Amino acid sequence: MPASMHAVETITHSEAETSATGARLAQDLQSPVGTVIHLFGDLGAGKTAFVRGLAEGLGLDPDEVSSPTFTLIQEYRGDGRVPLFHVDLYRLAGAEVADLELDALANEGIVAIEWADRLPGTDSRAIVVRIEDAGDDERRVRVERPLHS
Repeated sequence: MPASMHAVETITHSEAETSATGARLAQDLQSPVGTVIHLFGDLGAGKTAFVRGLAEGLGLDPDEVSSPTFTLIQEYRGDGRVPLFHVDLYRLAGAEVADLELDALANEGIVAIEWADRLPGTDSRAIVVRIEDAGDDERRVRVERPLHS
C-alpha cells in the first residue's frame, strides 16, 4: 500500500454489516462528487451489499441497488446527496472498459466499480475496497483511502 493511503479493516458477520460498512464510508466523504471506488472480491463476496450501503449512506434507496452484471452500469438518483453510478466490469476487458468513459460519470457523482481489476490502469485517487471471505459467514472488508479523500 502506498504511503499516501490510510487503511481500515473490518470483520463483518452478515450482509447487513457489510452494507453498514459501505454506509459509513459514504457518510464520511466530505466532497463525494468525483469519488471513485474500486471494489475487489470473489463472486458472492459482498461487493453489491457494500454498494447497497453506499447508497443508503448517500440518502438513496438501498432497495434499488442490484448487481449491474448484465446492464454494466446502474444509476441511482433520488433525494440523496449525489448520484451513485454502480459499474460491473465482470464481463468486459480492455477496450470495452475504456469505451465506458467512467471518468465522465465521476464528474456527476460517485462511481463504484465492481471487478476493478479489469480496469486498464490504476487511479491513485480511488478508494480501494477489498472484500474477502474470512470463513463461516465472516467477511474481511479493507477500505484503503488516499489521505486527501
